[in-house]
Amino acid sequence: MDYKNTLNLPQTNFQMKANLVNKEPEMLKFWEEKEIYKKTLETREGAPTYLLHDGPPYANGDIHLGTAMNKILKDFVTRYKTMRGYRVPYVPGWDTHGLPIEHRVTTTLGEEAKNKTPVEIRKLCKEFALKFVDIQREEFKRLGVKGDWENPYITLNPEYEYHILDVFKTLVEDGNVYRGNKPVYWCPTCKTALAEAEIEYHDHDSPSIYVKFQMVDDPKTYVVIWTTTPWTIPANVAIALHPEYTYVKIKVGEEHWIVAEGLLQKFAADVDINFEVVEKFLGKELEGKLTKHPLYDRTSVIVLADYVTLEDGTGCVHTAPGHGEEDYQTGLKYNLPVLSPVDNEGKFTKEAGKYEGLKIWDANKIIVEDMKANGNLIKVGKISHSYPHCWRCKGPVMFRATPQWFISVNKNNLRGKVLEEIKKVKWYPAWGENRITAMVQERPDWTISRQRVWGVPIPAVQCKHCGEVILDPKVVEHFANIVKEKGTDAWFEMDVKDLLPVGFKCEKCGSTEFEKTYDTLDVWIDSGCSWEAVIRSKGEKFPVDLYLEGDDQHRGWFQSSIFLATAKSGTAPFKSVVTHGFIKDEQGRKMSKSLGNVIDPLEIVNKYGADILRLWVASTDFFDNIRVGKNIIEQQVEVYRKLRNTIRYLLSNLNDFTEDNIVPYEKLLPLDKWALARLQKYIEQVTQYYEEFEYSKVYNATIKYCTTELSSVYLDILKDRLYVEAKDSIYRRSAQTVLHYILEALVKILAPIIPFTAEEAYQESHLKKFESVHLEYWPEVRKEFIDEQLLEEFQQLMLIRDDVLKALENARASDVIGHSLDAHVVLELKNDELKALAKKYEELFEEFFIVSKVTLTENVSGYNGLVANVEVKRAEGEKCQRCWKYHPETGKDEQHPETCPRCAAVLRGERK
Repeated sequence: MDYKNTLNLPQTNFQMKANLVNKEPEMLKFWEEKEIYKKTLETREGAPTYLLHDGPPYANGDIHLGTAMNKILKDFVTRYKTMRGYRVPYVPGWDTHGLPIEHRVTTTLGEEAKNKTPVEIRKLCKEFALKFVDIQREEFKRLGVKGDWENPYITLNPEYEYHILDVFKTLVEDGNVYRGNKPVYWCPTCKTALAEAEIEYHDHDSPSIYVKFQMVDDPKTYVVIWTTTPWTIPANVAIALHPEYTYVKIKVGEEHWIVAEGLLQKFAADVDINFEVVEKFLGKELEGKLTKHPLYDRTSVIVLADYVTLEDGTGCVHTAPGHGEEDYQTGLKYNLPVLSPVDNEGKFTKEAGKYEGLKIWDANKIIVEDMKANGNLIKVGKISHSYPHCWRCKGPVMFRATPQWFISVNKNNLRGKVLEEIKKVKWYPAWGENRITAMVQERPDWTISRQRVWGVPIPAVQCKHCGEVILDPKVVEHFANIVKEKGTDAWFEMDVKDLLPVGFKCEKCGSTEFEKTYDTLDVWIDSGCSWEAVIRSKGEKFPVDLYLEGDDQHRGWFQSSIFLATAKSGTAPFKSVVTHGFIKDEQGRKMSKSLGNVIDPLEIVNKYGADILRLWVASTDFFDNIRVGKNIIEQQVEVYRKLRNTIRYLLSNLNDFTEDNIVPYEKLLPLDKWALARLQKYIEQVTQYYEEFEYSKVYNATIKYCTTELSSVYLDILKDRLYVEAKDSIYRRSAQTVLHYILEALVKILAPIIPFTAEEAYQESHLKKFESVHLEYWPEVRKEFIDEQLLEEFQQLMLIRDDVLKALENARASDVIGHSLDAHVVLELKNDELKALAKKYEELFEEFFIVSKVTLTENVSGYNGLVANVEVKRAEGEKCQRCWKYHPETGKDEQHPETCPRCAAVLRGERK
């Protein structure tokens, strides 16, 4: 007889080979056709809402690994919270205005761009942005990210633009918006002002010069300054000293030089001079004294400033209010002229005299040569330092005083209110609070005007009669209502009279004749208003539960959002903020095309499947910078295989099981009760990790649970019972009951991370209560399944098992046995407590150790283990052809020869 046919061998359609690349698109189609996202909201109608608000990616190219990771992390949150019973609407969005898109469009047009009207450029920008909205939407969907993809928010939509202007109106009404001629970051390549959030810092080589300024009242004495921007010398109007520092007058040849005492030795070594100290005095004693400018026939005054340091230079700081924020503040204090003889392209204007027409970077060398020729240059060198660069063109920027619109961060105590709101937010990781607090404390006023056409216009007008530039809340409101119907193109298309409220007059002169100005709003205003346009105005929960973005957004979207929300609504727009690090390669290097280390997320998806990419995201400690490479991704393929095989094993052995077969807890076998208790502990653990966004801990706990606790212990032990015992016996159904609970928990716990695989398993299983696993509810911890005494006892039994397994391995190496079922284990426990425990569970041991026989005795000579002495002998009797165990009575059953007594009883239907 072929006894194999009498075994309960596992069966399933859930194949070992995943074939995710082909299956996942089919699953996406299934979710779309069945409207699963819509049904997640319907099934949770009336439940508490959990809102993760999507920070909009920029619509100017395909997604990259960073944006893919960001969307996947958000999907972990929304899927998990949905399963926890919340109503979780997720509206994806896109940022579609601004310099990067306009730059791409005008670069493509080349010289032709100069012949295009603003409206024509804006039309091309809109087409470009919407094209990439569609491209990115399909790419994000392919990653398995669920959401309202048919109704995203797009910042160029008129309804959204209306809310930008509505929020802006509040700031204008409150007096937080002002126009000033002050230095801002300016990109001469992109020809526009930039905000702090649009600046990147890169290493840059600059000239390093020491320059003498001759004292007017003492021609033999010179104040020595140090600078790395010679091109700003034409704008110098002052030299700043610290009021409380000691300064020295030193004799160098026939001249006297003034420098800070604290930098004297360093300075002298740098310029290689011999000197003699002539006099000492405090910086404040020189306030108001005049020096001669080293290039022009004018004077520069000595002023005092607390920001002067003794880190570098001379302690005498070159001051050009037109080219620096601190210089500008000093200029206000001392009523200094704001000189900025540089145009939009970074070329000197007529104000710079002989340097007119020169690019500032080219002028550096000529200015240095001129000061060398007139005897005012002490030394020129070169320094490599961190220098601000434009986020778009990557070129160096300059500080340049131009008339711009600003949001005052101090007016109405806005900064103070924001700092208070930051304290109320839960930050993950916790250091995020300190980071954004420091940035808000230190940030200057917000430069919000851009000299570009692709954006939301600042609806300011200039009086034709007196030249006054006016930004009036009534005009902003009137224009906002026009925008609601016609979009922001209206500013460029309509006559100025139609853009103003009826009867609008210049408050300064009473004129009714105006012309439009053409600055546009910083795009950080656009995205920073999303809480109003997408959440609050729609009557959704506000503040939202979560913002989740890269940690660069502490100075970007998090900051723009909290400033605007606090100004408009009096509160932060978010209750919690999660940040993730940047993607690095396997060597920890930044990804760049030049290094050839860029990894395309879609390549991973097309080769392995989205679940592999998502599994990698879950494996990362994303609060820090994240390393990735082909080797790291391929490791996830192996991890995925282990998870899939675990699920496959569970499905296979539940092929004939339904919930009607569930065995009540009190009737379960001890081993099964232990496994069920351990399952509750696992559910409790990973649920806490999900709550804290600790997905790498979910990943590690799950891998450990599946490979160690299940595959290596419980599932391995169960094979005999599952395959050999009678189909409906308590022995088999007890095991299947626990496998049912494990499968149910595991599929749900993995659903947020690997949604395609979880769905496939769910559809193959007997678990289906809903159309999709993503409509299911999270597994609850069932305390009644946790027997702490049993867990403690099994912890001790596992120590015994470890000793037995080592003894079996030694016996296998010595050819005493082949398979563990060949073995008869003789066991001596080393203490009375364990002996009593072993006696209690003696009937379990053959199954527990996967051997044919176990004998408890004293004075065993054999393997000396940690808690037991173990002797391994070959089991007596013949091998049962059905279960492969050895038994002295095997072969003695007339009806079923070649079987052991247990198998014979099963086949006769006597063992239930």
